[in-house]
Formats: sequence, structure tokens, C-alpha cells
Amino acid sequence: MKFLLAASLASAAAVFAVLAFAQDAGPQHPGRVVVLSKCFQCHTDAMFRDQRQDRRAWEATVYRMVGRGALWTPEEIKLMADYLGAEYATTKPAATPR
Repeated sequence: MKFLLAASLASAAAVFAVLAFAQDAGPQHPGRVVVLSKCFQCHTDAMFRDQRQDRRAWEATVYRMVGRGALWTPEEIKLMADYLGAEYATTKPAATPR
């Protein structure tokens, strides 16, 4: 019985950790949710941080994934390219002062 409780608590903690990553303080770009749900099935966030591109290059990357079998609507592709181009552009965003 104690094992089941511990396993349940560990599972709940993992779910909360994922939700915490998905929700930052403040408003989110609508494309972020799409990227989290579609791209993170195969990629980690390191891929996005390391491969900085402008919006047009991100759109080409997303279409390349469609060519490899991803089933995304044109609206999802636009949202993902807009978000990735804004968040993971060729220059890193300035750090916010604390």
C-alpha cells in the first residue's frame, strides 16, 4: 500500500513538473502550446535553443518535418513558425533584469 502511494505521488510530481514547464508567468504566444504538443514528441528544447533561425527558416524546418510525415494544419505551421521565429531567432533575447 505504501508503495502505491509513493508511486502515485511520484507520478503526480512528474505531471506538475511538465505543467510548470509549459506555463510561465505572463501571457504566452499561442504557438508555444502547439510547439510543446507537436515538436516535443520527437525533439527536446535543446534543439530549439541551439538551432537559432529567423521565422522563414523555422517555417522551412517545420515544412521539412511535414515532408517526413508530420500531420499539421497550415494554421499550426504558421503558429509554430511565428513562435519559433520570435523566441528562437538568430539572436538570443535579452535577459530580463531581476
